[in-house]
Amino acid sequence: MNDTVSCDKVAEAPSGAGKGEQGEADSVRRARQEAPSILDVADSAQVSAATVSRYFNDPKIVRSATRARIAAAAQKLGYIRNRNAGSLHTRFSGTFGLVVPTMDNAIFAEMIEAFSNQLQSHERTLLIASHGYDLGLEASIVRSLLERRIDGIALIGLDHDAVTMNLLDKRQVPVVTVWNYHPDAVFSCVGVDNRQVGRSIAQHLVDLGHREIALLFPDVDTNDRARDRLAGVEDILGQHGCTWQRYACPYEVARSKALSREILQDAHYTAMIGGNDVIAQGAIYGAQSLGISVPESLSIVGIGDFRSSGQMEPSLTTVRLPAKRIGVQAAEILLSLSQNDEATDIRQFLKPELLIRASSGACRF
Repeated sequence: MNDTVSCDKVAEAPSGAGKGEQGEADSVRRARQEAPSILDVADSAQVSAATVSRYFNDPKIVRSATRARIAAAAQKLGYIRNRNAGSLHTRFSGTFGLVVPTMDNAIFAEMIEAFSNQLQSHERTLLIASHGYDLGLEASIVRSLLERRIDGIALIGLDHDAVTMNLLDKRQVPVVTVWNYHPDAVFSCVGVDNRQVGRSIAQHLVDLGHREIALLFPDVDTNDRARDRLAGVEDILGQHGCTWQRYACPYEVARSKALSREILQDAHYTAMIGGNDVIAQGAIYGAQSLGISVPESLSIVGIGDFRSSGQMEPSLTTVRLPAKRIGVQAAEILLSLSQNDEATDIRQFLKPELLIRASSGACRF
């Protein structure tokens, strides 16, 4: 017996049919029509509908005992808030956007998690996208997010395409740029002074006596964080009469390892600086594969303090960037800007920390 029902037969099914796909469709429609409403929650919790609405929009202004009753009633009834319906009566969508260069980077992952968790604690949701260090693509992503009527948007760094800047200026949506602090930033910002980050890691090597240093950095044309770090490094090296060479290296362990092997086979350096910890880790593996001892024969340092940096052998000397704090503060800034028309731009500086570990030592040559 064949139980398959064709689409034509479904369309011709009598109105009273209670079985098969037509009956199931009717049941689904009835279930949707009978979904619990805010009035049902209010009745079950024995409060007004206005109180239930306040609970879902800003739970902090509702007394804790009342919040507990409303939460219990909503859970019992299976009530799901209709944010789109709420947005018809308010100017808030309850959604924020975050655009990052890549999600294949441990330190961005920490920031994203902290950013998302902070929004979630305020009953807000997050839309996230990555542009692969392509600022032209970032402009398209920003346009798409703005079309979804987001309440605010976070971008990485201070450099952005003119199209992106124009879109944000025209729409007047709250914006925070993260990871690179500058007192004269166009938008609100939270992050570190990346030039100072570069200075601190270079000064550490100079203080150890190193004067011949290889720099492994990514393309800095569309990455203002890396550009500022590199500028800070070169400031210090130039002040102390060092000899250095910059090598282009993406944020990939395998590429860094291969490049480091080539460099160390052809040139003599007493130290290497990785543009971040991923590059530095690859450089350590490259040196070790050639039998070069770190740090006895070669000091290697990074930037970022990724989760594995303190556990690898040797543990990596680096500059800790407060990724979680950046994420939390960025979310709080956006929430503040979106809820207060009188709010002004916020520029927040977070202090990095030099972590001296086993991968760096005194120059012996």
